[in-house]
Amino acid sequence: MVGVSSWGRLDSNDHELVALADRAQAAMRIARDGSGLAQGNARSYGDVCLNPGGRLWRMTGMDRFIAFDPDSGRLRCEAGALLRDIQRMSIAHGWLLPVTPGTQMITVGGAIANDVHGKNHHVLGTFGDHVRGLVLARTDGTVIDCGPDREPEWFAATVGGMGLTGVIVEAELQLRRVTGPWLVTDTVPYRNLDEFFHLADSSEAGWEQTVSWIDCLSGVGRGLFLRANLADIPDRQATSGRRPKRVPFVPPVSLVNGLSLRAFNEAYFQANRLKAGYAVAHFEQYTYPLDNLHDWNRMYGPRGFYQYQSVVPREFGREAVQGMLAAIKEAGQGSFLAVLKTFGARQNVGMMSFPRPGVTLALDFPNRGQRTAALFERLDAIVRAAGGRIYSAKDARMPRDLFESGYPRLAEFLQYRDPGISSSMSRRLIGS
Repeated sequence: MVGVSSWGRLDSNDHELVALADRAQAAMRIARDGSGLAQGNARSYGDVCLNPGGRLWRMTGMDRFIAFDPDSGRLRCEAGALLRDIQRMSIAHGWLLPVTPGTQMITVGGAIANDVHGKNHHVLGTFGDHVRGLVLARTDGTVIDCGPDREPEWFAATVGGMGLTGVIVEAELQLRRVTGPWLVTDTVPYRNLDEFFHLADSSEAGWEQTVSWIDCLSGVGRGLFLRANLADIPDRQATSGRRPKRVPFVPPVSLVNGLSLRAFNEAYFQANRLKAGYAVAHFEQYTYPLDNLHDWNRMYGPRGFYQYQSVVPREFGREAVQGMLAAIKEAGQGSFLAVLKTFGARQNVGMMSFPRPGVTLALDFPNRGQRTAALFERLDAIVRAAGGRIYSAKDARMPRDLFESGYPRLAEFLQYRDPGISSSMSRRLIGS
């Protein structure tokens, strides 16, 4: 079992890297090459944006803003634009992206292809809910302009489509009006899963952002429930107030191990338990804490790490989460980046989008070879029995049967597949 995270693989000689510069050049180059895969900022944890032995069309050079209307909040941009750059431009005009994941360092094209979600799914859904249109360049030379109200089937296949329907070269986004960059936050410690579910249910009506950190080694499911709303305090200094730090090198062994995990989890829980309650935070500081620790993935050492994120239906949520925590504890492995939250009862825009009504648990594990593989097989069995699915944007080893059962619209999606586009993930899970 070898870690295949896209992080650290950009300069690997098993890819042909082709930098794309603008829409016209991109469409011509994609058609001329005839085969390849689009890659954004390569922040996926798995192999969705890797194409060993093949070509990668690097999209980060296509990062221009084409048009922005400060009255309506409509932005048209190239697919390589970073979410961070959009937010820092738009906040000055009173707008922000409605939905973002736990990092701003991803491209618009990547956000659409993986239909990313954030802490406010129960209120605002996924990134794709706020895309008003996109331009798709295919390897046969066709260019498709699609959206919710034009070529809707192409749009539904492309949102969450893992980059397999063509190369997204442009997108039109609807931003949301805000009065400033500040959030009112509340941190509530919980002692067990029953308390977590009570907090999750009771917070949905009054809080836009809800998420929790869970101590996966405690054995009882204790954690910290975090909730936040946008604050109407535009007069504060509009900066995050943090200087980024960096993990300077890759240690010879993982710094994330049984000893460090237990110590970290205990210290983290106790420190934040003492600071529980209300606070005011800048949206960047609160929503993207790891963006201020550059190259944090280096902590896992030369063998890297895997993230395992699943979602299971709510009726099986408590039993499934408890089962996964028990399996992790018994295996003697754990994660300090352990996130537990609920998804709202919303219909996905994309055929292959990950969220569904239920409970999602995301965990990072150091790559310990067969030991980690054996743990994942146990977690797979729990997710499979509950009728759940695994998040393709963070996957590097999902069994094909779990992919097929978890994404029931797969056959419909494959009708829109671009035959010239292939990835490690598509070859592993689809066969080509």
